[in-house]
Amino acid sequence: MKVSITILLALTFSSGCNGYNSHLMQANGLDKNISTSLIADGISIPWAMVQLPSEEILISERKGELRVIKKGHLLSKRITGLPEIDSNGQGGLLDLALHPDFSKNQWLYFTYVSKEGKSSGSNTALMRATLNISNFSLTDQKLLYKAQPNSNKGQHYGSRIVFDDKGFIFFSIGDRGQRDINPQDINKDGGKIYRLHDDGRIPSDNPFLDQNGVKSTIFSYGHRNPQGISIDPRTNNIWSHEHGPRGGDEVNMIQKGANYGWPEISYGINYNGTKLTAKTQQSGMAQPALYWSPSIAPSDMIYISSDKYPLLKGKFLVGSMKFNHLVLLTIEGEQVFSQEKVFENIGRARSLLQGKDGYIYVGIDGVGIKKLTPGL
Repeated sequence: MKVSITILLALTFSSGCNGYNSHLMQANGLDKNISTSLIADGISIPWAMVQLPSEEILISERKGELRVIKKGHLLSKRITGLPEIDSNGQGGLLDLALHPDFSKNQWLYFTYVSKEGKSSGSNTALMRATLNISNFSLTDQKLLYKAQPNSNKGQHYGSRIVFDDKGFIFFSIGDRGQRDINPQDINKDGGKIYRLHDDGRIPSDNPFLDQNGVKSTIFSYGHRNPQGISIDPRTNNIWSHEHGPRGGDEVNMIQKGANYGWPEISYGINYNGTKLTAKTQQSGMAQPALYWSPSIAPSDMIYISSDKYPLLKGKFLVGSMKFNHLVLLTIEGEQVFSQEKVFENIGRARSLLQGKDGYIYVGIDGVGIKKLTPGL
């Protein structure tokens, strides 16, 4: 199935933090046709995708299955060896990441919802395992981190993973629906972005190391529900976005030890329309580089380096699950310079991948995986 899609642009500027404006106008040169082809269907919620050096694409289905696309076809066989996964509410099998030296060690990292712990409920966990693609199995599983305590709430698990150029692994865990307890307390998990060595050791320069009672794995805090994280290869800056409440989705440049303010400051309101907080800024709390109001329900976030999309190259793509399009972010240094609404009506975009072939793949909830092919 092939569909022609016109790329459209939304110019959205205001002074200071940039809000979201739904007005559409034709893009300057971006209104070229892009064809989309469905290469894998029957996937309910394709949370994440990674591509192996041998070119198979792995897909995490949130319900707890690890699927494989090989030579453009979704295989019926699932990868075995996953831990017990608590698929409930917004949780299940979440993000995937390959170790930077995957060709040597075959290490696959993934986040998932685990019931492990003394209390009832579940929380987000990070695991490393050896992937044996020849027999579709995971072995040598090692639990690197498990947020505590468990909660019976079924929302705000996070979670995305990224490696930096020094081999550190960063991953996010949402506030677990406990906004007034977790995000501002560095003695507690939830509402944080964490940093570890690839084997789970805590880096010696983590910002809250060796403080009594503090979670020394924390890199930044004051987050609500970060579901996108990516690194700008030009600067090595870490960028993340997170879901706000009703309005107030944010894009942030993640800095060591920084407090991003949730729920003390926010550009959103409560779901019932009441005021969440009177403050949008406060001393000692970082301002977002960009916020969206109304919320777009952002999903994955990737940097585009492919020559196949000259007008997208050097920019970031973000999925919008609410509005069924993608957002193209132009980031210069430490600022979001502009944002553009692209690929309207593509569907509820959950995951993004730039493949080894240079093409962009989009995981669509309830549909499957679509490949974006530039026109001639």
